[in-house]
Amino acid sequence: MLILISLPCPVGTIFSPSQLDMENSFEALIATYIENKVGISEHFLSNDLANNLKQNLFALNESSQLAAAGIGNSEKLSYDGAIRSDSIYWLDKKHNNAFENEFFAQIEAFILYLNESCYAGITGYEFHYSLYEAGDFYLKHLDQFKNNPSRKYSMISYLNSDWQESDGGELLIHQLDNNQKISPTQGKTVFFKSDELVHEVLVTQNTRMSITGWLKSD
Repeated sequence: MLILISLPCPVGTIFSPSQLDMENSFEALIATYIENKVGISEHFLSNDLANNLKQNLFALNESSQLAAAGIGNSEKLSYDGAIRSDSIYWLDKKHNNAFENEFFAQIEAFILYLNESCYAGITGYEFHYSLYEAGDFYLKHLDQFKNNPSRKYSMISYLNSDWQESDGGELLIHQLDNNQKISPTQGKTVFFKSDELVHEVLVTQNTRMSITGWLKSD
């Protein structure tokens, strides 16, 4: 579900401590992205928000509202469990879910920060829950479609507390000089160009949850 945004510039805004924490997490994403093409903020989501989103995902799964994830976009969509085996549920403001809307508000604040500091030209976004059960995976892929270049940046926020190395399920990003393996620990968000980096989700040994999406431009 693509959401188009029109955000005001907060000139003269006085930031609360929580807003400053949010800006610090935004700066961490951008600074690490500039350094290594992969932005990482360890605490982009607060524990409260991550836990509430996780409980919402559990409830959706229990009521059978998740669907098998496809490959490609609406113009060329297919399903192949040999390539990816997770289940998804698209977030949407029409759901009127307080926790989804809180997540959207944070994404919109980040887009405003990104556009003002990096002239990124982002005009919209789309996000879905992603649930991997034990044994699930997603093979190497790029996030930008060949027939639609609107996806500019990929963002993944993780909802997994007490994640152990033995649980697997790491995000493996392939780069020319080195591969980067990222554990899906709760609150962490990863950020990278959608058309640049081939990546995969390694086989998970435990239930693995995230919110995955893209920042888009017209």
